[in-house]
Amino acid sequence: MSKSILLVDDDQEIRELLQTYLSRCGFEVHAVADGQGFRQALDANGCDLVILDVMLPDEDGFSLCRWVRQHPRQAQVPIIMLTASSDETDRVIGLELGADDYLGKPFSPRELQARIKALLRRAGFGQERPGGDVLVFDEWRLDTVSHRLFHRDGEEVMLSGADFALLKLFLDHPQQILDRDTIGNATRGREPMPLDRIVDMAVSRLRQRLRDTEKPPRLIRTVRGSGYLLAANVAPAN
Repeated sequence: MSKSILLVDDDQEIRELLQTYLSRCGFEVHAVADGQGFRQALDANGCDLVILDVMLPDEDGFSLCRWVRQHPRQAQVPIIMLTASSDETDRVIGLELGADDYLGKPFSPRELQARIKALLRRAGFGQERPGGDVLVFDEWRLDTVSHRLFHRDGEEVMLSGADFALLKLFLDHPQQILDRDTIGNATRGREPMPLDRIVDMAVSRLRQRLRDTEKPPRLIRTVRGSGYLLAANVAPAN
């Protein structure tokens, strides 16, 4: 069954080009020009992945990204943000709000296709396993099938697809140093580019989810010059 993509861009030429190209690649593509159309389409039909332009005529992509992450049915859908700005601030804001990846305009459709495939592979990881698979670490419980994270006080913390992939990577390698290239490959299917802060921002966002806000962080530690380490024991739930 083909995966469905919801494309949001106010540039008609880009919409038509990407819709044609991605359809030929085997995806089912629905394209809209603004935030209102996006909200209606996501509520009505859902999708497997969102391509979201930052600059839209009625609502910016940042607020739409935030809305998706609070959506009752689509909170975990992968999001690729498109930005025409060379300012890294746009990219950082998008990642902080829960975007999974970004591309700067202009970009190659083939590069976009590669990013889509990597995110869809990651989003489907573990879904084929029946039943529950709950891991316990520190003060937390993670259901690796439903992607639901619970604190011991009962609070549920919403995870984006990128949050879950990074947390699962740490839980699979507790007490081990993971370098930035390993994290980038495992969570986004690509190595971070020079000056690419996507891995560092993803770690920072996950720390916020895990209430790991001490200075220095207690749970996910920075190993200077090497990478990051999950300083916790991990065990299956009883």
